[in-house]
Amino acid sequence: MFTLLRQGNTLANPAVQRGILAPTGRQKPFERALADCGLPALVATGRIEALQVNLGKLCNQTCRHCHVDAGPDRREIMNRETVASCLRVLEQADIPVLDITGGAPEMNPHFRWLVSEARRLGRHVIDRCNLTILQAPGYADLAAFLAGQHVEIIASLPCYLEENTDEQRGQGVFARSIAALRQLNRLGYAQPGSDLVLNLVYNPLGPTLPPPQAQLESAYQRHLWEHYGVVFTRLYALTNLPISRFLDDLVNLGMYEEYVETLIAAFNPATVPGVMCRSTLSVDWQGRLFDCDFNQMLELDLAPGLPRTIHEFDPVALATRLISTGQHCYGCTAGSGSSCQGALLNPIGE
Repeated sequence: MFTLLRQGNTLANPAVQRGILAPTGRQKPFERALADCGLPALVATGRIEALQVNLGKLCNQTCRHCHVDAGPDRREIMNRETVASCLRVLEQADIPVLDITGGAPEMNPHFRWLVSEARRLGRHVIDRCNLTILQAPGYADLAAFLAGQHVEIIASLPCYLEENTDEQRGQGVFARSIAALRQLNRLGYAQPGSDLVLNLVYNPLGPTLPPPQAQLESAYQRHLWEHYGVVFTRLYALTNLPISRFLDDLVNLGMYEEYVETLIAAFNPATVPGVMCRSTLSVDWQGRLFDCDFNQMLELDLAPGLPRTIHEFDPVALATRLISTGQHCYGCTAGSGSSCQGALLNPIGE
């Protein structure tokens, strides 16, 4: 079991506060779980397929499940010099995909320049969009810009039921999200014969693993079409990791220990080869490099001897690097697995 020490309303252990879980008692370290299944330590695949760039923590929403702790009061945003370094790396290292995230990445003043330049280089661009930014004042032409640049949109819609989405993301968010989805559909996103891709993201409302992705996708498709006339391309089901605000919720509910034990018990070695950290490299708003977005939020550095920032990029060393792991890695390898592209496996029957 875990022991959580408190100082007022704050966890006294800063590692636990960030969600870095040290194995204790009957808990098996993640590295031991790999070894017990005959799997080696995690290493990158030899090619970086995607550069995932976090443009900052500024956001027009404050979501309960946000592992970035983003919100309207955050002022951390990537500057133009660092954005330019990301573009240089995309070109020189021949990385095919630029995956842009935040916060609400579109609120960074250099967002459109980054997208336009990456597209000029022939890169596939993904925008991880919260949908409501498309309806926000000052962003009326954003959806048309994304469509014009042929940007793939991965949009958060944690439930197809209004009350559940609003509980997780704020009052009125669902209605604004539906309006944004309709706008994207009118522009050609997810329409037959169109190459404009619109994927949705589901996160469980509470401390549970997501249901089978294919079944959930069918339920989303049916409900959103029948009730709102909305279509989308694919649904990604993501597991919530015990980091930042979701960690706070778990502790306040007294379910922190139980949820972590759930993740560990659901460890599935078949998911390990496909975890996103093996083919993706993460860049934070300051230009620092991490194995994945979750390691970035936990400030879990790359292995010793590797470049630390985008400005000193070494494509060979980074493409073959040893991955820094911790107990939170159980979240990506539980059940059907979880990554920025959703479930890693299709359970029997899907």
